[in-house]
Amino acid sequence: MAKAIRISKTGGPEVMEYVDVEVGQPGPGEVRIRHAAVGLNFIDCYFRSGLYPQPLPGGLGQEAAGTIEAVGSGVAGFQVGDRVAYAGRPNGAYSEERVMPADILVKLPDSISFDTAAAMMLQGMTVQYLLRQTYQVKAGDTILFHAAAGGIGLIACQWARALGVNLIGTVSSDEKAALAKQHGAAHVINYKTENFVERVKEITGGKGVPVVYDSIGKDTFIGSLDCLRPRGMMVSFGNASGPVTPFSTGELASRGSLYLTRPSLGNYTATREDLDATAADLFAMVDSKQISIEINQRYALKDVGQAHADLEGRKTTGSTILIP
Repeated sequence: MAKAIRISKTGGPEVMEYVDVEVGQPGPGEVRIRHAAVGLNFIDCYFRSGLYPQPLPGGLGQEAAGTIEAVGSGVAGFQVGDRVAYAGRPNGAYSEERVMPADILVKLPDSISFDTAAAMMLQGMTVQYLLRQTYQVKAGDTILFHAAAGGIGLIACQWARALGVNLIGTVSSDEKAALAKQHGAAHVINYKTENFVERVKEITGGKGVPVVYDSIGKDTFIGSLDCLRPRGMMVSFGNASGPVTPFSTGELASRGSLYLTRPSLGNYTATREDLDATAADLFAMVDSKQISIEINQRYALKDVGQAHADLEGRKTTGSTILIP
């Protein structure tokens, strides 16, 4: 038996239960992993609350790092004892051990610790596809990135700086503004005290930005559109404030023939080739010290309820991990 978090209904942090589970042996195409560290991400809250549906009872968590303890038939490229990490469905990372598909695993370089890997796989690969694939930013670009002091945001600040990109970041406090600036943001806007649309226009001389990366959702969506220059791209990749309210596509036309995309990591890492390439790019940036992964919160797995409450209450910065 192993300890794991399970939910039998959706709701607040209180619906998560710390229970004993039977792990079993891996079947064809599967491996059994013992987790050393587990990542905490806002998408976990979406599944817990029911915003993103899943069969119940079920597990939570999409990111972790650990060691392979058993390998099922038909698995190529992995063996018992390998250090591995992953990010993606199926849910179930909130556990000491689990059986899972081998096709979302990547081998972890010896230079990267389990804690760092668990803190960066989902967030870091998300930044990789956002900046390098969804919209390929280039040196000299000025872009807008919301929630710049969060786990994804701090990685984006550093990656943008390494590429010579001027990142305008939004944050909710002066302390978070200082943190984003420290990690490479060229400009920081405290949206609690400043109008971010007006500030973006001021910073860009009225031109607007070519791309906005928005994980906030409902509260910032229209304002984000207003920050774009004609034919700019709106990248909506999260719903921290709630789902985007339905709108007319005429809103895109009236602002200058804007583009809109709603990407997800799974679509950008669906093949083994894409997954390995995305992870390799992230590992290279971390190994070269161009990106430092800031683990600012650690919780015991059994205390995941408090971790969710702190995350949703905007009390966290950088990355958060759970220790089984």
